[in-house]
Amino acid sequence: MTGVESPVYEPGHGLLKGRTAVITAAAGAGIGGATARRFLEEGARVLISDAHARRLKEYEAELAREFPGAVSAVPCDVTDETQVRALFDAAVGEHGRLDVVVNNAGLGGTSQLVDMTDEQWSRVLDVTLNGTFRCTRAALRLMRDSGGGVIVNNASVVGWRAQAGQAHYAAAKAGVMALTRCAALEAAEYGVRVNAVSPSLAMHPHLVKVTSAELLEELTAREAFGRYAEPWEVANVIVFLASGYSSYMTGEVVAVSSQHA
Repeated sequence: MTGVESPVYEPGHGLLKGRTAVITAAAGAGIGGATARRFLEEGARVLISDAHARRLKEYEAELAREFPGAVSAVPCDVTDETQVRALFDAAVGEHGRLDVVVNNAGLGGTSQLVDMTDEQWSRVLDVTLNGTFRCTRAALRLMRDSGGGVIVNNASVVGWRAQAGQAHYAAAKAGVMALTRCAALEAAEYGVRVNAVSPSLAMHPHLVKVTSAELLEELTAREAFGRYAEPWEVANVIVFLASGYSSYMTGEVVAVSSQHA
């Protein structure tokens, strides 16, 4: 961590008390895991999901020790419609309702477009954009019938600005932004709000493994505060969008960064 000040971790304030939430790609140290913890701290009941069943089970056990009775887990690959349906059926079956969905699942990678294979392109789009579509559709079907809810999608600043080697990821995240805006217009009549966060650089162990130190240093240097974001700082904004404090916001993409473009 660099910069003049370290961020302060705020305690929960009950902003999501009584709400039931589904969070995808929430098995551990990244934005999804941080969001699950923050939701629990804010009083929500949380169903976490991830394609990595072992890590998911381990994180469920960790959270359950701190928040007994408030967290459960269902493995789900968001590229598989059958698994997506099972995830949302489990949420309603366990809690009787669904109030909030956080679509965090995404897949990155670095490849120059001239060398990119169809499989690389399609895999990133299928997880990041199509997966968000599948989960949004499943959530809307339930929320339409129950009378309302909130969906928060995880986009990225690369959906706004160009970055070499990221054509597939940037296209997918720009698609998530467009999907968010269109879904918000359609969902308004159901009392459902749909917004997105757009983080730049939120540091976690997996990112360090798949990104060069040189690139991380370059990206960090672009940030106004001279440091990367902690995953829970992005989660704080997701909490805001999921809570009643953003009751008149829909179709918005909120930058969690100085890098809007």
